[in-house]
Formats: sequence, C-alpha cells, structure tokens
Amino acid sequence: MESDPGFVAAVEEARKGAAEGGVPIGAALVSKDGTILGRGHNMRVQNGSATLHAEMSALENSGRLPASAYAGATMYTTLSPCDMCTGACILYKIKRVVIGENKNFLGGEEYLKNRGKEVVVLDHKECKQMMEKFIKEKPELWNEDIGV
Repeated sequence: MESDPGFVAAVEEARKGAAEGGVPIGAALVSKDGTILGRGHNMRVQNGSATLHAEMSALENSGRLPASAYAGATMYTTLSPCDMCTGACILYKIKRVVIGENKNFLGGEEYLKNRGKEVVVLDHKECKQMMEKFIKEKPELWNEDIGV
C-alpha cells in the first residue's frame, strides 16, 4: 500500500508542506477506480487558515463533486486524522482511510471504524520522522494545529 499512487502523492504533499515551513502532513483523495481526485497538504501556516488541514486541502482541491464521486473512495493521509478531518471523511462517505502513521498523533480512527470505515495504518518511517522533527523544532505551531 505504501507504493499506491494515492499514498505516494500524500507523502509528496507532506514534503511540500515541510519545505514551505508548514506542518508536514499530506493527503490525497482517490476514487474507487484509482483516479486521484485531489491532493493537498496542511496550509494553516502558509495561508493563515484555521481549517486547512491536509485532508481538507485534498477535498478542496478535488473541487465540487457529486456525492457519487466519493462512493468507494479512499483518503490517504500521512498522519492520523483529527476530529475535523475524521468528520469530513464521514460526511462525504469516504470508504477507507489509509494512514501513514499514528504514533505522533492518534486521531479519530476508532470513530471512523465505529462508523463502518476501513482504517489502515502503515506505520511509515518517513511520515513518523517528518512529524517528529516538526514537533521538536516547532512545538508551538504543532500545538496550535491540534488545538492545544
């Protein structure tokens, strides 16, 4: 699954976020037929946004789609999704959420499972390292991002 184009895109997006000085989290929304509908990275720092987490960015970059476009879709994300992003996955009836890592932050995985979503955690080394480095170097930005 680490070589799936959606996950590769999510990791590329996380790297972009890090290079821009933002939170290194990336995401990609992929339709059931494997088409990447949208991809993005956390843009809270870059855009001065309260809500533009990676998953929200991927949804925003997907554009306005009919509900049928989300049926059977997978959200690839480099970090366990927060409550807001978990809610967006549920709202849009995304079938599966593939997570790069959940050691630095454990989000709404149980809620996703309770709502019938498939959750896959890859325990991806690079995703963990990017977040560990960011949290160590910019703890104030990290705490702001997770509402602490």
